[in-house]
Amino acid sequence: MISIKNVSFGYNSHHKILRNINLEIKRGECILLCGESGCGKTTVTKLMNGLIPHFCNQCELDGEVVLDGMQVEKAELYELAESVGSVFQNPKSQFFNLDTDSELVFGMENQGKSPEEMKVRFDETIRNLQIENLLGRNIFELSGGQKQTLAFASVYAMNPAVYVLDEPTANLDSGAVECLKEQIGFLKQEGHTIIIAEHRLSFLYDLVDRAVYLKNGELIQIYSREEFHAIKEPLRKNMGLRCIREEKGTLPKALPAGIKKGLSAEGLLGGYKGQSPVFKDISFSAVPGEILAITGYNGIGKTTLIRCLCGLLKQQQGKIWLDGREMPEKARRKQCFLVMQDVNHQLFADSVWEECKMAGKDYSDEAIRQELEQLGLVPFMERHPMALSGGQKQRLAIVTAILSGKPILVFDEPTSGLDYGNMKAVAERMRRLADSERILIVVTHDREFMLSACDRILEI
Repeated sequence: MISIKNVSFGYNSHHKILRNINLEIKRGECILLCGESGCGKTTVTKLMNGLIPHFCNQCELDGEVVLDGMQVEKAELYELAESVGSVFQNPKSQFFNLDTDSELVFGMENQGKSPEEMKVRFDETIRNLQIENLLGRNIFELSGGQKQTLAFASVYAMNPAVYVLDEPTANLDSGAVECLKEQIGFLKQEGHTIIIAEHRLSFLYDLVDRAVYLKNGELIQIYSREEFHAIKEPLRKNMGLRCIREEKGTLPKALPAGIKKGLSAEGLLGGYKGQSPVFKDISFSAVPGEILAITGYNGIGKTTLIRCLCGLLKQQQGKIWLDGREMPEKARRKQCFLVMQDVNHQLFADSVWEECKMAGKDYSDEAIRQELEQLGLVPFMERHPMALSGGQKQRLAIVTAILSGKPILVFDEPTSGLDYGNMKAVAERMRRLADSERILIVVTHDREFMLSACDRILEI
């Protein structure tokens, strides 16, 4: 079905992203691409769907990629699109419409399907994926997880033979991950070929046929399902892989409102102008020395809540205090730093180093370098932020938050795109920040991170 032979690739002649990749994928297989952040997983997916080399000017590609009998380098993109469908790491980059219904049929329209065929497939997609709650919605009003679900559904509607999924669970809650697991199982039963680049591995435990482990652009090992399950924990951690089986455990509930030291919110109700409230009656406290996790299903209002806490959105009811003093929006904006779910919105400079200098105006060069070193970013100091992998961008945004010097740091899904080593590095750095009397609030669906880093949990 897919054949990659002796492939090496670089965006220029100076640096190879992939070196001598050889991989044969049979029809109907479910293949996991795994490895540390920046190892080349996303690049391999782009070889399969034709984004490489068709959208890479001046790149250097050696070797051959064949998909469903077509040489990817020579095939027309519309021919490839009939066989392979992709869900990108950032789903917003693949939307072409303003509303969900139009997005679901957009691919079918481009395939030239008749209105009758599109109606049948549209109804099948809604029914099989159970996404009735996404019908008739404005895409810009969806949560990150809902956008990810919509991107998968829009590909499913086109019914390709091959699915290429890049970090499909990055922003999904546990219920949505379980739903995705069922959907992938359904695709396997229908005989589709599925390639998944992922860091969160536990949901794939019973689904993968083989796991392909990459490191520094090289294919190191191909594991059968049984061999992958048998990897011992010390080796797994050394490989930079997240938990293969689901993590178990609970956290104490968030402290009640009214605590005099730290951030306290009581009776919060908030949303967007002219619309129904997104959340209501939220009360809690977050204190220095602890890391508070905020969790809940996709679309419940977690991101809206933290935007309100940071003063980017005015609450409709309720009050917010810092150390016993009420804080209006302007004061909160001065005290809080928010790392967004999509960090592309907050990276502005021409290099990683300049990004950090801009954020840490009061820090010495040595102090900035130390922060970069703690999160493994020193080798990329001169690289443009937009040339980084998803996980590297995430770590860079976290460094800028630290360098801001603000007492309240709020993170929205900070571990999406992070391997085990970097997830642990972020967790340890956050712990040291909490110990230095900063207030840390983390919106996350990542149970492995939550149990290793956070002290309390607010479920909304």
